[in-house]
Amino acid sequence: MTLAEFDTRRKTVDTDRGSVSYLDSGTGRVAFFIHGVGTSGYLWRNVIRQLEGERRCVALDLPLHGHTPAAPDQDFTLGALADVVAATCDALGLLEVDVVANDTGGAVAQIFAARHPDRLSSLTLTNCETHDNVPPKAFLPAVLLARAGLLARIAPPLARNVSRARKLLYGSGYQNVRSLPEEVVASYVEPLLGTHDRALLFQRWIASLHPRDLLAVESDLAALEVPTLVVWGTGDVFFRTKWAYWLRDLIPGAREVVEIRGGKLFFPDERARELVVELRRFWAARS
Repeated sequence: MTLAEFDTRRKTVDTDRGSVSYLDSGTGRVAFFIHGVGTSGYLWRNVIRQLEGERRCVALDLPLHGHTPAAPDQDFTLGALADVVAATCDALGLLEVDVVANDTGGAVAQIFAARHPDRLSSLTLTNCETHDNVPPKAFLPAVLLARAGLLARIAPPLARNVSRARKLLYGSGYQNVRSLPEEVVASYVEPLLGTHDRALLFQRWIASLHPRDLLAVESDLAALEVPTLVVWGTGDVFFRTKWAYWLRDLIPGAREVVEIRGGKLFFPDERARELVVELRRFWAARS
């Protein structure tokens, strides 16, 4: 299925945090997917293909990513992005959702869950920022470039060289980055680096990565009884497996960690079938 075909499932909703684009496919209980920095709702396309026959799958594009615009003064802090998630649920009338999140979206999901535990039926976290691991050490060079104002100068040419962008920006997140279609890479990179103004916004997004908002809700996470599944790729250079067990031990509703052996950061795309198996098992146990 091409992205154009996938976009027949795309909708836009106006929220009190701005216009938000999202993929909406299937019927039934709502699985709400949150991506991280540098991707979009397309990250979940392979998961959605397998679940849309049994669930209503909603995958938003966070501000600046995918088809969701960002205002010039957009707040990109983790807490503000959690507010975007809450506003999207409000605008769509979603009172209770099964949240599934990856990468920076996992940090956003933790804050959303801590602030709105009544809005979640369950929470599934895959490789993501945890505790004070924001930004992760392997991503720190990019953050330092952004804070020095250099990222917006050197990164935009990648929007015109998709093959190079795939290798440099996503190579460490995939076991086989060639499995990531160039069409998808282009859809990720163009909104972030396609113009100078977008590159400046993306630079500000990256520079804003800080643990303060995540640490601020840690006591709430330590009281979170929402059923929580942690599924973690063990080959990730950004988020080591120890953080999966840290989450399990912190969140009372978390009962187990499922390890995806050798899986890297973006295993929900690359190894979607394995994640779907675990989601089905987890959700069925609560039915």
